[in-house]
Amino acid sequence: MSSLGDESNPLRVAIVGSGPSGFYATEALIKSSLIVEIDLIERLPAPFGLVRNGVAPDHPKLKQAIKVYKKVAQNPEFNFVGNVTVGVDIKAEELQQTHHAVIYTCGAETDRRLGIPGEDLPGSHTATEFVGWYNGHPDYRDRTFDLSHETAVVIGQGNVAADVARILAKSVDELKQTDIAQHALDVLAESRVRTIYVVGRRGPAQAKFASKELKEFLEIENCRPYIDPAELELNEASQLEIDSKEGRGNKKNIEIFHQFAGSEDTGKQRVCIATFLKSPLRLEGEGRLQKIIFETNELSGEPFRQSAKGTGQTTEIDCGIMFRSIGYNGVPIEGVPFYERWGTIPNDAGRITSEQGGATVPGLYTAGWIKRGPSGIIGTNRACAVETVEALLEDVGELDTDKPGREGLYKILNSNNVSYIDYAQWEKIDAAEVAAGELKSKPREKFTRRTEMLEVAGS
Repeated sequence: MSSLGDESNPLRVAIVGSGPSGFYATEALIKSSLIVEIDLIERLPAPFGLVRNGVAPDHPKLKQAIKVYKKVAQNPEFNFVGNVTVGVDIKAEELQQTHHAVIYTCGAETDRRLGIPGEDLPGSHTATEFVGWYNGHPDYRDRTFDLSHETAVVIGQGNVAADVARILAKSVDELKQTDIAQHALDVLAESRVRTIYVVGRRGPAQAKFASKELKEFLEIENCRPYIDPAELELNEASQLEIDSKEGRGNKKNIEIFHQFAGSEDTGKQRVCIATFLKSPLRLEGEGRLQKIIFETNELSGEPFRQSAKGTGQTTEIDCGIMFRSIGYNGVPIEGVPFYERWGTIPNDAGRITSEQGGATVPGLYTAGWIKRGPSGIIGTNRACAVETVEALLEDVGELDTDKPGREGLYKILNSNNVSYIDYAQWEKIDAAEVAAGELKSKPREKFTRRTEMLEVAGS
């Protein structure tokens, strides 16, 4: 009798989500001692997740990870199944019937809400939809952003907030040779935004920007970064934070912030102002966003445990558009346990549990942001995925052995008339995008609609 993971009965694994954690999980399984067959299922016709659709177009080096994923995709154990949404085109329970194990690596697809009055006024947006829009993500192709107002506000002080502010601040000449979507470039060319506020609820010593990202603001052609020097006066606990070994990154940020504070007004067209210790109370406007009311905060607590509490004092910023970037949540999939409070799939070291702290569900696993929450950089997902795969490999002896794998998967998709594509078809799309980009001296010109992609793929 054959054992699971040998040539006569390969370990058949479905991985849902083709971003970094999906490819790293694939890589770890291929490197294992078992014979495996992997079906990497992606709801878009294009793989690579946030590396394709989330990394800012002016950060091409961060997209170099795609070269690693392309090498993984050349392995015979790998099979790409694109344009398939689990929970819609195929049920989660059906995947459990077709595969020995299923790993969910579908990321954190939605922004956390502010939870304040006026949040849904026209002109109030999530960072995710703006980032997806300028990156050519099909889900956000038809979103509209009114940049006819002089002031924009970005709420949040992490790298995504920096990306949004930087794209608003840069000239078209600085962006036109990146892989930014053409429809976004056309709108940005007409932008009348002159002042960009980046607002955080805590102080400058707690901002989560990468120092490398902050330095880029000093190099933008026609935008001056600025901070009121008074906002860089730190309380005792914050000073202890940046003086400690753990606070070295934040200390670098403070040094760059001081460069912002000392920057001269040389008449540049735009200004990007970082401001701290402010929490939005409400958004106001007649029919659309016109003003944001903020409460001034103060910090209290021990170093690295400080919390921001409102003082009762308020300030306001008149603006025509706002983007919130205050964290991300996963989206539940019908038939898969989900922990609403954290926006993640409940798990124990990658083994999915019935609830937070509950019993493990045989054959179900998770990795990436949907496993641990939105933290870390692209490379962080490798260790996360490896941990999950190690758990799966430890469980192999307990898994059901009789599963049809991709044969069963395709049978269900065909019966549901799903237009799925394989990796060779994606490569046709990839080649067409690169060819279109060459005509504009760009790395690629992305297709921004599923119908266009499927037509090129021949699906």
